[in-house]
Amino acid sequence: MTDPEYGNDVPSDGARPPRGDAGKRHSRPPPGGRNAHAQPPANGRPEDKAGEKPGKSRKRRKRKRGRKVYARDDAPQNKPTAPEFKQPQPKPAAPALAPNRFNGRDMAGGEAPVYAALDLGTNNCRLLVAIPGKGGQFRVVDAFSRIVRLGEGLTASGRLSDAAMDRAVEALKVCADKLRNRRLKRVRLIATEACRSAANGAEFIARVKRETGLSLEIIDRKTEARLAVSGCGSLVERGTKGVVLFDIGGGSSEIALVDVSRHRTPRLANHIVSWTSLPVGVVSLAERFGGRHVTRDVFDAMVDDVADMLDRFEGRDRLSHVLADDGFHLLGTSGTVTTLAGIHLGLERYDRRRVDGLWLQNDEVDAMITTLLDWEFEKRVANPCIGADRADLVLGGCAILEAIRRAWPSKRLRVADRGLREGMLSELMADDGVWRRARKRRPLDA
Repeated sequence: MTDPEYGNDVPSDGARPPRGDAGKRHSRPPPGGRNAHAQPPANGRPEDKAGEKPGKSRKRRKRKRGRKVYARDDAPQNKPTAPEFKQPQPKPAAPALAPNRFNGRDMAGGEAPVYAALDLGTNNCRLLVAIPGKGGQFRVVDAFSRIVRLGEGLTASGRLSDAAMDRAVEALKVCADKLRNRRLKRVRLIATEACRSAANGAEFIARVKRETGLSLEIIDRKTEARLAVSGCGSLVERGTKGVVLFDIGGGSSEIALVDVSRHRTPRLANHIVSWTSLPVGVVSLAERFGGRHVTRDVFDAMVDDVADMLDRFEGRDRLSHVLADDGFHLLGTSGTVTTLAGIHLGLERYDRRRVDGLWLQNDEVDAMITTLLDWEFEKRVANPCIGADRADLVLGGCAILEAIRRAWPSKRLRVADRGLREGMLSELMADDGVWRRARKRRPLDA
């Protein structure tokens, strides 16, 4: 062990030399040294050795018995080092998340339960790990996101390709390692449209279980729409009358009509009055119409294709009584709308804190779509909010967004950088009653 103050070795029990002369190493005085001519003591007590007084001898014996502890006669033995001899040390930084330990405390002062949610979509693999916070919120303690393009080529072949499955499995192995190092209260792992529609989707799920240990659940479209709404509940403000929430995915797009004009409960998903899942997303649309070089005519053709699907949606008029009200707006949760928000803000690097919850006016959305149509593929690649992974997909997403805006005209669009993972976490925590128990305990703790 090294002494942080002096830099020399000290005994393992923590003893260290005191400051000053007492900490210096003394050698045995040579014969005839300073004590050679010392006078006999006044009390006539005999000396232990010739020329040495008992006191001096006693002091020297202490040194001999404990070579590594240098003590004065008046210094008590076997006593911890005095506080004044300790060098103040800065508080260590908070340790990284330790394996098999909860990170944080819950509202009652006990260990905070850890929850995890994984969403394997057509384009992305995403993981969130969080602990409950206050007021129906939670705090993210770990996250992972990787573009895997699991649905690449699915439109043409009807099957997941080997390369796409390999990419997804590698990403899922990272997620499995993150989850394996935690003691989780509850976890939910889902797969969406790519696994839902692929002929070999079930085989892929079995491979994931075999190679990563993760048991993925293929959810239906209705569940996907509900989870998207649950994840965005906190972005629907008081005074809102109605919301059309949409999640533009890689292989499908979920749309939910939410009516809160009469009353509102904590679970926004309870107010869904109609929903649909379009069998089209940014990957499938780009593969059909092309995504690298998109002209205005190609873009309009994509918009018309999606609009035809929306025309066949029987429940599209369930919010007609609030469409003209200022309390109605669109709420988008997808890479498409977050990309538009980042470009609108002129971000040199994507910043979720500035994007999540941002309001965009109608003319601002028009301007962003026009800007993207004017950019060549290379310029889209160079934009930090798009990049090479999304440069061929973003205009397909804009086409889906434009069809939604035409079906439900609104003055405002709110951007949500959240979605299925947040919805799963919110539902898991609510089902466990973590916030309800906290509310009941609060008066007792006050």
